[in-house]
Order: sequence, then structure tokens, then C-alpha cells
Amino acid sequence: MALNSNNSGSTAETQPPVEESLQKIVDQALYAGGNPEAQKLRNFLNGTWLGEPLHVVLTDLPIGAWTAAMFFDVLDRIADRQGFAMAADASIGVGLAGAGGAALTGITDWSDIDPPARRLGLIHGLMNVGGTALFALSLLLRRKKHRKSGRAVSVFGFAVMSYAAHLGGKLVYEYRVGVDRTSGQVFPDDFVPVLAESQLVEEKPMQVRVEGAPILLVRRAGRLFALANTCSHFGAPLSEGKLVDNCIECPYHASRFDLEDGHVVNGPAVHPQPCLEVRAHGGQIEVRKANATRA
Repeated sequence: MALNSNNSGSTAETQPPVEESLQKIVDQALYAGGNPEAQKLRNFLNGTWLGEPLHVVLTDLPIGAWTAAMFFDVLDRIADRQGFAMAADASIGVGLAGAGGAALTGITDWSDIDPPARRLGLIHGLMNVGGTALFALSLLLRRKKHRKSGRAVSVFGFAVMSYAAHLGGKLVYEYRVGVDRTSGQVFPDDFVPVLAESQLVEEKPMQVRVEGAPILLVRRAGRLFALANTCSHFGAPLSEGKLVDNCIECPYHASRFDLEDGHVVNGPAVHPQPCLEVRAHGGQIEVRKANATRA
């Protein structure tokens, strides 16, 4: 609650940012109350099956098609050939079709983005919508035989799309959206003791550190499991999550990773968790990186 500064002295709740309210609506719609079929659709749109964000793959289609349209427009203007005009129009149409898939996957990814990247992601998305609308208008003008105006609108649309792409790059390189948060972590080649065996409680995830890297340890049904503790999606500590079936569920966005090999069972994560070899030896739990060469 926050006090108003007016003379009435009344109080009012601080309104959440617009992007937060919008994200909650999108998130509720996509999760559909935990419906399993909705989760399967999210896994597809996130790119869980691909091992990379599907959105990043699909964005190449409208960018490439609209860049080609600009090229064909220039050739059409220079050579004044009908074939170049038709190629430009076809390229715009292909880009519009691809933009639909890019938008749907982008919205799905954005629904799990946290501040401060959330606002930038919304601006990125709205600019892409604007660029797409301009290319749609350009195609309409071309169909109505207003080719000169259609070219001018498409140039404007290309400029908007280009800046939106710049913001997309900023989301990746500055805010690390869509990258593997476990990348660069180093694990020991040889077994290293990390915890007394008696300290690991059955069914209770626990974090330990080895050479500075956080490791998740789990004892389940008498078996030991070890994964990187940093969630590959947005860096959450998996040790604060919960066990579901034979998976660890991320406490931030509910991604699930199989304890056996770290593969993603449910998104929004797309990158698997690094899995370590683990054993009990001499009263200690020891870990080393998977597939390490034995001495």
C-alpha cells in the first residue's frame, strides 16, 4: 500500500507495471490451468523438443524474406521488370506468414521473462507487430496498383523491423534471454568429495559446491543423483525446487529436468541440465563430470 500525496489522505494500492499485468494474462492463457495438453503445446512453442528456442529459429524467416523484398524492389526500380516486382511481393507474403509463427513463439517465451528484460521484451514485440503491419499495408498497396507507395511503406517497415531485431539482440546478449545459463561451468575430471553421506536426506534436494560450481544432490529411492544446480533457463537454484516423479522442478518457472540424465521434460527451459557422475565412497558423496576419462 502507498499513501496518496493529495489532501484527501486516502490510500491506494500501487498499480503493477503494465507489462506485468499483461504477462500474467498471457501466462494464464498459455498454461490453461495446468492442462497437460497446454503444457505440450508450450513445450513445442518454447522449443523444448529442439534443444534451442524455437522463436530464434523462426525469426530468420520474416527477416530474410523482407530483406529479399527490399533487394527485389531495388532491382525492379532499376530494371523495371515484372519478375522483380512479383518476387518482391512474394517475399513480403512469405515474411508475413513467417511473422505469425515468430510472434506466437515470441509471446510464449516472453510470458516467462523476468524484469528488467520483461519491459524491453514487450517493446521488442510491439515493434515487430508494427513492422509486420507496415509490410501488410505495403502488400495491400501493391495489390491496389500503388506500387510506389507500397515501396515507401515497406522501407519504413524494414527500418522498424531492423530496430526490433536490434532489441532482440540486446535481450540475448545483455539480458541473456534464451541462452544456456549453465554454459561455462566447470566440473572436476576426477571424483571429489562434496558432502558427508549421512548429511543428504532422502527426497530433499540439496546444494553443494565443487570448485565454485553449484551442484544439486538428490537421494531418491536409495539412489544418488547430481545435476548442475543452476537452472539452464534463467539461473534459478534447483535445490529450492521440488521433486516430481523422477524430475526436479525449477522454483521459478516450473521447468522439469529428469534426474537420470538432465534432459528437459517440461519447459519453458530448452537446454538440458549438465549431469554429473556421483557415488558414495568412504562415507562421502563424491562427484565428477559425466564421461570423465578414468585414471
